[in-house]
Amino acid sequence: MKKMKLVVVGNGMAGIRAVEELLKIAPTLYDITVFGAEPHPNYNRILLSPVLAGEQTIDEIVLNPLAWYAENGITLHTGKTVVEIDRRHRIVKAGDGTEAGYDRLLIATGSAPFILPVPGKDLDGVIAYRDIADTQAMIDAATKYRHAVVIGGGLLGLEAANGLMLRGMQVNVVHIMPWLMERQLDDVAARLLQKSLEDRGLKFLIGAQTEALIGDTTGRVMAVKFKDGTEIPADLVVMAAGIRPNSALAEQAGLHCNRGIVVNDTMQTVTDPRIYAVGECAAHRGIAYGLVAPLFEQGKVCATHLAQFGIGRYTGSQTSTKLKVTGIDLFSAGDFMGGEGCEEIVLSD
Repeated sequence: MKKMKLVVVGNGMAGIRAVEELLKIAPTLYDITVFGAEPHPNYNRILLSPVLAGEQTIDEIVLNPLAWYAENGITLHTGKTVVEIDRRHRIVKAGDGTEAGYDRLLIATGSAPFILPVPGKDLDGVIAYRDIADTQAMIDAATKYRHAVVIGGGLLGLEAANGLMLRGMQVNVVHIMPWLMERQLDDVAARLLQKSLEDRGLKFLIGAQTEALIGDTTGRVMAVKFKDGTEIPADLVVMAAGIRPNSALAEQAGLHCNRGIVVNDTMQTVTDPRIYAVGECAAHRGIAYGLVAPLFEQGKVCATHLAQFGIGRYTGSQTSTKLKVTGIDLFSAGDFMGGEGCEEIVLSD
């Protein structure tokens, strides 16, 4: 019997977890081909913060080394971005002309960082914080430059700021909302967190609105200008102002997208039952999850359907968050803002 072909677009944590689960339950069902836009094997993106902080190395965060793909008979194309899905002929095409045919397709393209649409966003030294290349750029900048500005006081922004500070930079965190990590903390908890971070040397501009990034004569960023006219020096600007599901490829292929690639409880796209989506690019019951636990749950459900067992439904996740800044223990879950119909129990030290 001829094996079916499974193509996975995206070599990140969600897509490869689905493949691992599939190999456990139906190891011989598919010939598997994986396309990854980055030149690396599958690595743990969550541990980029410890890499930036100098607590771990890039090699230590690789989850599946190249040997793993070979052992499992998986064809891996690294450094190749898929630019087209031809649904009629069931072929995916990469930018360099590489093609692969599929019987089943798994889209796991993740998310893209939101870059503030301000003048100067394309200057040298303005980066997002998303992958190994960004992390390396920040490590390199810390050896040459002094002033860093992180735009975004959420989970990722605080981890970036902490890492840059540990590497010797002076860091200002710019946050437009009234308090830090407003999606995980109430104002009291956020103020406690801010105080702990200030005690370590971070500076904060809460409620500040970035108006423009100003460059020097060489085309590198040198300052951040705010709506009120004030400016602060910046040799490096890190955008950590949120993410957007990376669904452009799916949209182009005519798959239904609404704040992500719309999937049902079996992780199948609602448009084409041969195509599945998992991870940050998928929108399930109106939610695109940006945390790792839900992505792993999705991968498991997806694998059972790819294996043709037809069991397992993904019904959504309760999410929790941890801040990975050494020396500060912070955990958040559930409805932390309270309000109508809630009973509040507050322990305050």
